Amino acid sequence: MKILLFGNSYRPDVALSAYQLVTFLRQKQVDVWIERSFYEFLKLHKSPFPEINKSFEAIPEQADFALSLGGDGTFLNTAMHIGASKIPILGINMGRLGFLADVADNEMELALDKIVSNQYFIEERSVLELQSTHQDWAPSSFALNEIALLKQDSSSMIAIQVKVNGEELNTYRADGLLIATPTGSTAYSMSVGGPIVVPQANNFILAPVASHSLNIRPLIIPDSWELEIQVKSRTNSFLVALDGRSSVFDHDEKLFIRKADYTIRVAKQAHHTFFNTLKNKLMWGVDKRSENFSTNNN
Repeated sequence: MKILLFGNSYRPDVALSAYQLVTFLRQKQVDVWIERSFYEFLKLHKSPFPEINKSFEAIPEQADFALSLGGDGTFLNTAMHIGASKIPILGINMGRLGFLADVADNEMELALDKIVSNQYFIEERSVLELQSTHQDWAPSSFALNEIALLKQDSSSMIAIQVKVNGEELNTYRADGLLIATPTGSTAYSMSVGGPIVVPQANNFILAPVASHSLNIRPLIIPDSWELEIQVKSRTNSFLVALDGRSSVFDHDEKLFIRKADYTIRVAKQAHHTFFNTLKNKLMWGVDKRSENFSTNNN
């Protein structure tokens, strides 16, 4: 079995967990390859680290699995590298919330044991594709959570003209607009009032950021529809962010957004369902009144 390891290269405490992870997998006769920049980080912060001559920059062929050691941001970075290769990803949480990286540090060895013994299930997560002529991302780039169109400065709003399948939908006058996948519905989109959508839903969310119109609300559309977008601003430029990776675009540029022709395969343990994650991470449905009522009647 060949497993690829990606990790957060900004937190020294991740190095100890990586050491434990690699040691455990080697005992299971697993071939571990470590992403190049993360391996250099590990050698710097965890000495001695098991000598591995199988670090990589490009995804090696015939890998069986990928591990993401960090928070949800690290998972998104891992997904970017994995791309259309169909390699399943398991997220081990060393961050805070952990919707994508939902395996706790103290569950790591148990989760890895189940991976080695093939006791897990796969969730297919849809991906957004941005098509443009922008030099950083031409002809296309991809996002697992969301594509965010945002104003570049802190003063004036921007006007975001949106067409859906060639038909004009609306001009959003706002600080920005998010186009989110169901996976991204619990991320930036949720923070601006967007709905929570189950990962299996075949939809995208359009959620304005600080809309200047009170009658504009988030909108859910089928993910088979295509968007054509043009942004106008006083500065003649705006910001585009794909899962946090940002670049400045000229206002003359047209953007085309659609569902990508591949999915990201997220590995899950049997008890790590979406609804359990909502309950554990967001305290979904917790009602203190019910707890007090139960206590008072005992």
